Amino acid sequence: MRKQRGGAAEADGTATGPDPDARWLALLMHAAFFLLLGASLTRFLMRHPGEARTPWIIALSITLAVLYLLGPVLGSRPTPRRLTWLGVLVAVWMVLVVLAPSFAWCAVPLFYTGLRILPPRAALALVALLTAFVVAAQLRLATGFDPNLVLAPPAVAAVATAVFVHMQRQAVRQRELAARQRELIDDLLRTRRELAATERREGTLAERQRLSMEIHDTLAQGLSSQQMLLQAADRTWSADPDAARRHVRTATGIAERNLAEARRFVHDLAPADLAEGGGLEAALHALAARETAQAAGALTVRCHVEGTPHAPLPDRVQSALLRIAQGALANVREHADATAAGLTLTHLDDRVVLDIGDNGRGLTPEPGAPRATDAVRGHGLPAIRARVHQLGGTLTIESAPGEGTVLSAEIPLAPTAHTTPEAPA
Repeated sequence: MRKQRGGAAEADGTATGPDPDARWLALLMHAAFFLLLGASLTRFLMRHPGEARTPWIIALSITLAVLYLLGPVLGSRPTPRRLTWLGVLVAVWMVLVVLAPSFAWCAVPLFYTGLRILPPRAALALVALLTAFVVAAQLRLATGFDPNLVLAPPAVAAVATAVFVHMQRQAVRQRELAARQRELIDDLLRTRRELAATERREGTLAERQRLSMEIHDTLAQGLSSQQMLLQAADRTWSADPDAARRHVRTATGIAERNLAEARRFVHDLAPADLAEGGGLEAALHALAARETAQAAGALTVRCHVEGTPHAPLPDRVQSALLRIAQGALANVREHADATAAGLTLTHLDDRVVLDIGDNGRGLTPEPGAPRATDAVRGHGLPAIRARVHQLGGTLTIESAPGEGTVLSAEIPLAPTAHTTPEAPA
């Protein structure tokens, strides 16, 4: 915790940020000092014109004003240079008060200056010294003893000091409270992040456990039963063909149920947009709309479908094409600096083609790169290429610096015996 002291860093709030109240108070005290100094000099010139000490009073007044103006230039911390300045300032003021007691009214702004710069005990000692000097100056002006002149300056000094110390402590408390609030907010945000991470881990573990139990209770048990039935059929195939055929038919029924369960698992693990129904076309339209909304005007993504499929696309093809579109649009959003992008799904007789194009800055091939795809670095494109090759497809990238990029994934619908090599851009 920060300790209270009389330094200007705490009073002006420069340690943790500007304090508006301290700044206004400082401006008010500066204005009051020059106003009182000018009024005192004017009063002296009006009441004592042409005296021998007048030039000294004017010179000392100008010196005092210049010294006061130098205060902000020297900084706000109680450095030796700053303390020397304060001592010279007080000494010049005391000489002025000795020559002309009316300058004693400038003591109040000097109280504030001392309280801002000095530690608490030294500041209070300076206030007491200035107050005693003011009382002595006022008694010199009086024709006789006046209790008000003895009691009023200490009272004013006490009130001014109490107000300043109270404001200073309030400022310190506010800064400490703000610091504690920031720490609490940081702790809360960190706790929320840790809780979210823990919940994600627990959710992942719970889902893995659920899938493992379901696979064990369905697929694994079914495969075990099939194995036993087929082994029994193999043992009785010659001795009891009818029993062997029954075992085979039973194993076939179990295989059908296992196939249905496997398809259910695949559906559950498919991308959310596909799981919601509507097929690949609806999922691509939803992806384009979502990317456009998330970009908030910085990127517009449009989706276009050409042709009509003769049969529903296999689930693994739909899932792969949707993941390819998501990965390509992520690259566009993060690296292309584009304002427009397009998804084009084309259904042909024996294949389906997905094109993702943008009007971004394009790709800059590295020296010696023989193909456009070789010039692309990062994790997005290798994942896209792997998905395409797993389906026996072809990945093509066409790009030039400043002319955008077009990524084309062509997936054959007929089974292929080998993986088609990647076509050059």
